[in-house]
Amino acid sequence: MGKVRIIAVTNQKGGVGKTTTAINLAACLAEEGKVVLIVDADPQGNSTSGLGLDKNNLEATLYDMVLGETTIEETMTNTCMDTLKIIPSNMDLAGAEIELIGREKREYILKEQLEKIKNNFDFIIIDCPPSLNLITINALTSADTVLVPIQCEYFALEGLEQLLHTIGLVKQRLNTQLELEGVVFTMYDARTNLSLEVVEEVKGSLGASVYRTIIPRNVRLGEAPSHGLPIIMYDGKSKGAESYRLLAEEVIEKEWS
Repeated sequence: MGKVRIIAVTNQKGGVGKTTTAINLAACLAEEGKVVLIVDADPQGNSTSGLGLDKNNLEATLYDMVLGETTIEETMTNTCMDTLKIIPSNMDLAGAEIELIGREKREYILKEQLEKIKNNFDFIIIDCPPSLNLITINALTSADTVLVPIQCEYFALEGLEQLLHTIGLVKQRLNTQLELEGVVFTMYDARTNLSLEVVEEVKGSLGASVYRTIIPRNVRLGEAPSHGLPIIMYDGKSKGAESYRLLAEEVIEKEWS
């Protein structure tokens, strides 16, 4: 097993396909034979339920781990795929920020825990909350790179500028190794001129940082989480599954470049 890559999937805007991307990228990497850990750092717990776990009936969660009540090994849980594990989450995590007030090095709690087990994995994917809080800062401090899902809509660029500024601040002050993994377009509708305009504008601004793969609007992608399955297990021949497989291939290619 080579050097692990830790990728934070984040966007301060909600509803951009962030969790869908985290779950399905992780699952497609696992399908390619990679050993993957997904960290559900969002109190909504959608990555947890989207991989078939009951988020209201968990023995240990990320919340327990960051408070030091469980070890990272005790918190990791199996999923529906053999080479994909998860550190689950639920609404308890929303209270972590208050409980950690005054804690020394509180921005590095997740990083310190991941250091203990990261060499057991090829990829660690962190699903961040859609806000800039202490948990997001922990994720960015832990990560090697940031993957930003962007919905093809008019206000996408506005949110992107804010996010890139935040990544720059974290790189400057907390994690000098942090880089932009890339931007991936989600919910793409080829029938609308606006989608095309947003794609071209972002490509013009970021160039090589934009992934070739574009995730389309797809009914099956929307249905899969309610069945607790990634798209490749729910409908492996759907356009959504094909797209996330292509994205995983691009991410793996980048690993060796």
